[in-house]
Amino acid sequence: MLKRATIPALAGLLVLFGGAGAMAREAAREPTPPARVKPPEPEPAGTESALSERMNANTVSVITGTPGGTYFRIGADLAFVLDDGDKLRILPILGKGAGENAYDIRFLKGVDLGFVRTDTLDQLRQDKRLKDVEQRIHYVAKLFNDELHVIGPKSIDDVRQLAGKRVTFDVKGSGTDYSGRAMFRGLGIAVEAVNVDQPTAFEMLRKGEVEAVVSVAAKPVSVVAGFDPGDRFHLVKTPYPDTLSEAYVPATLTSTDYPKLVKGSEPIETLAVGTILGVYNHPKGSERYNKLARFVEAFFTQYDKFLAPQRHPKWREVNLAATVPGWTRFRPAQDWLDANRGQDVASAAELERFLDEQPPGGAADKERVYQAYLKWRQARANRPGALSAARP
Repeated sequence: MLKRATIPALAGLLVLFGGAGAMAREAAREPTPPARVKPPEPEPAGTESALSERMNANTVSVITGTPGGTYFRIGADLAFVLDDGDKLRILPILGKGAGENAYDIRFLKGVDLGFVRTDTLDQLRQDKRLKDVEQRIHYVAKLFNDELHVIGPKSIDDVRQLAGKRVTFDVKGSGTDYSGRAMFRGLGIAVEAVNVDQPTAFEMLRKGEVEAVVSVAAKPVSVVAGFDPGDRFHLVKTPYPDTLSEAYVPATLTSTDYPKLVKGSEPIETLAVGTILGVYNHPKGSERYNKLARFVEAFFTQYDKFLAPQRHPKWREVNLAATVPGWTRFRPAQDWLDANRGQDVASAAELERFLDEQPPGGAADKERVYQAYLKWRQARANRPGALSAARP
C-alpha cells in the first residue's frame, strides 16, 4: 500500500506528463515549416558527368540511308561542314532510307533529324496507328530531288512494258519501297513487287530472275553507276503523265550521270520526288528544341560551304527558302528565314547566274570557280543598299 505522502508526488507526475502530452499534441497540430533544400552543386567542368552532359547537349543526330547512298553522303557533308568542336556536332546514323526514316524521327529517342520525302506524309497517313503526323514531323528545308531509276533489258524501252513483270523495289521500308511503288501506282502499272537489297537485285537481273530493278535516289546513285550493263541492260524511259500526284515532277537522266547506261546525247525521261530535311517538332523551350535551333542557325548561315566542289553535287539544287506544300516548317527555321528575309541567301539559281557570267571554259577548275563565286557573292552582299532595298 502506497504511503499517503507519495500520493501528491504521483499526482504531480501525472500532471507533468499530461501537460507534456498536451503540449506535444498541440505541437503536432501546428504546421512544420518546410525544410530548406539546398540546390545541387553544379558538376565541376572536369568531371565525367559534366563531359557526358556537354556532349549530349551539343550533339544532333541525323538518320540517313544505306552505306554509299546519297543520303549517307549528304549526312557526312553535314557532319564535316557544321562540326564546331564542343559547340555543335552532327552524328550521321545509317538508316534504311526515307520510308523508314519518318518512323525513326517520330519514335526513336536518339534521332533528331532525318532525310524524308515530300510524299512521306501521305505514307504516314495510311498507317492507322499514327495520329497527328503533320504536327509531329516538320521540315527544316527542302533539299533536292530523288530521281526514279528503272534498269531493265534493252528489249523494254518504256516502263509501261513492265506491267505484270517481277520488279525489285529495294528492301522493305526503304524510300524506294514506298516512293517507287507509289510512282508505279500513279502510272497505272501493276507489277509483281520484290523486296531485296540493291546488290542482290542487280544479280537477279543478270540471271533473268527479275525483269527490272527500281531505285529512287538522288543521281548519280553509286550502286546504279557501278552496275556493268554490258550490251544487255539500260535505263528505261518513264514518261510523265499529267494525272500524277503533285508530289512527283518530271526529270531526266543523262549520259553524264550514267555513261554506261545511257548511250548518246538523248536524255532519258523519268520522274522525281523531293527530299526534305525532316525534324521532330519538340516543344518550344525544351532542351532538344534549343539544340535543334542552334543546328538551324549553323546550317543556314554556313550553307555556302556545301557548294564547295568536294561536297555532293546535289547541294547545288537546294533553295533554303523553298516551301513544301502540305508540310509545316520547323519554327526556328521559319524564324530564321523571316529575320533574314531579303538577304542574299545562297541558292542553286544564284550559282547558275554566276557561272553564266564566266568566260567560256572558265568552269574547268572547280575549286578556283568556287572561291571566285564566294568572292562574287560577298561583293554583291556588300553593295550599298543591297540588303535594305530587298527588304519589304
